[in-house]
Amino acid sequence: MYEAVMIAATGLHNQQRRLDTIANNVANVNTIAFKNSRLDFKDALYTAGIVPGLPRTPEGNQQKGHGLMVAGIAKDFSGGNIQMTERPLDFAIEGEGFFALEGVNGETLYTRNGAFNLSVEAGGVYLVTGNGNYVLDSNGARIVLPEYTETISVNEYGLLAFVSGENETVVELGVFMFRNQTGLESVGDSNYAETEASGDRMPAENAIIRQGALEGSNVSLADEMTRMIRTQRAFSLVSRALTTADEMEGIANNMRR
Repeated sequence: MYEAVMIAATGLHNQQRRLDTIANNVANVNTIAFKNSRLDFKDALYTAGIVPGLPRTPEGNQQKGHGLMVAGIAKDFSGGNIQMTERPLDFAIEGEGFFALEGVNGETLYTRNGAFNLSVEAGGVYLVTGNGNYVLDSNGARIVLPEYTETISVNEYGLLAFVSGENETVVELGVFMFRNQTGLESVGDSNYAETEASGDRMPAENAIIRQGALEGSNVSLADEMTRMIRTQRAFSLVSRALTTADEMEGIANNMRR
């Protein structure tokens, strides 16, 4: 009976976590380049017992389950809708790929959020994100604007052109992809870090860069509402199972000879 309570408790706890994940997706439906998440479950610890009279093989084991646990949170990296802004420092990626950034501690981060700005510093004028991370070129160096830059343009291949009078300086944006992008580690602010699971970065040769545009969130409100209803029903069912187990415990405790 105690196991029934524990199994129901794991169900309640993890269905609540699924609701939290859905709520986070819905809250970021208008966040630039946000990628929705999905909570996956797996069986929790099993106790293996041997069936008397049968050989000690996997077929002769009795498996007793103890509820469920979170297997992981999977990111959906499908593209969001491209929204035109006509702002020269807004860049969107069509296809696979991430912009390379330098984080506050010097680490390399990756993002799909191309809402960039200019930062005037002692060393020059840098291309940065809204959080102050430096945008990197294809060689991993910070992108610095030449003096007296008048216009900034980028072609679909990610070549940035800084025009000053009759002079033009061309820099290639650092746009990279990964063999297993779902293995990237989310570090907040729509930024990701490379891991062993993601593999080493590679140039995103098929990515198309759009200037004056941003990628929207890929959250589908209809899908999230469907998941929320299913999760609420599962939560209700597990709650009833917990109540039933508690009532059976009460009956057993109050039994008299």
